[in-house]
Amino acid sequence: MRDVAQHARVAVKTVSRVVNGEPGVRPQMAERVQQSITELGYRRNDGARVLRRGQTASIGLILENIGDPFYATLSRAVEDVAARHHALLITGSSDEDPDRERTLALAFCARRVDGLIIIPASRDHTYLEPEIAHGCAVVFVDRPPRLIEADTVLTGNRDGAASGVAHLIGNGHRRIGFIGDDSRIYTAAQRHQGYRDAMAAAGLAVADSWITMASPSPSGVGAALDRMLTGAAAGGPGQLGAAAGGPGQLGAAAGGPGQFGAAAGGPGQFGAAAGGPGQLGTAPVTAVFCGNNRVTALALRELRSARASVALVGFDDLELADLLEPGVTVVAQNTGELGRIAAEMLFRRLNGYHGPPETIELPTTLIPRGSGELPPSGLTHLTTLISRGSPELPPPI
Repeated sequence: MRDVAQHARVAVKTVSRVVNGEPGVRPQMAERVQQSITELGYRRNDGARVLRRGQTASIGLILENIGDPFYATLSRAVEDVAARHHALLITGSSDEDPDRERTLALAFCARRVDGLIIIPASRDHTYLEPEIAHGCAVVFVDRPPRLIEADTVLTGNRDGAASGVAHLIGNGHRRIGFIGDDSRIYTAAQRHQGYRDAMAAAGLAVADSWITMASPSPSGVGAALDRMLTGAAAGGPGQLGAAAGGPGQLGAAAGGPGQFGAAAGGPGQFGAAAGGPGQLGTAPVTAVFCGNNRVTALALRELRSARASVALVGFDDLELADLLEPGVTVVAQNTGELGRIAAEMLFRRLNGYHGPPETIELPTTLIPRGSGELPPSGLTHLTTLISRGSPELPPPI
């Protein structure tokens, strides 16, 4: 820095202000300093800066999987805020593994990051207490911390899921399936509870066979849809869309092929099956609520592969959802806002705020696009697209 000052014929403090983006330097002088920096190849020594200020100008972000569009959007929002604060963002994926989360968090702290933003997988965050006591700021996002108090930014998962299921109920559905993520995950459990809230509010019973909660996979989602869409119809379980009318005819039974939800009791008897009309859990569901965008994408592919049609609402938006026909109705959360607020809360702590921990919950938005507005019968348009193998639908896995 002294060499730059001598070359530019200015004080060392002036060079420092230019390098650190501080005010108080005339434009002409700043330009002269920048020219000297370029000619001399000067690079700022961040190690010395850390020793002087006691901060690294870096923060850590621990999320589940950076490859997931939800987390990619959240990460970018955090990075944008960090850039405005002249800080570097370091990111790691926990893969929903509590031990990996802890390892990453402590590794970041060992590298002296100024703060952490965590999408938690662990059920015990007391391991962070020594780091917090030594000045590391911590904010949790998407899920709350366990056994400690800290700033937290959440989505209204329970209310959002309830609104999506209520939307299906409002369109005439009474037999609604739920496919969610692992029940140990906070967001999955909250969305499942929202589903049950909406069904209970409408006075609707729920069969165990209508609910699946597990880490999303093509085979798992396919098996769940198989069970939900066949029920106990005369064709027997395990044949997606099969019944007495013949395989592949969703909900068809002895009353005749292609009559959605009909069964041996006679055509058109909603929710009836071979044992007679109205037996809970013995006939196909007419709608499915998907607990996150990965489940929704898998469900769409499995439904196409099975040539089955069903009304569907998903939690989380997904790319190209509006380009399908019908478009996919979703309960959208503002992922970018989750990341932005979490980052702003973190930098507020780093700038000296010492108030009590705060929790902010952001609302969701129901976006009707067509799939959630299909009635319990006459789902002909989606069935036609599926039977034609429309390129507008995602390819089967």
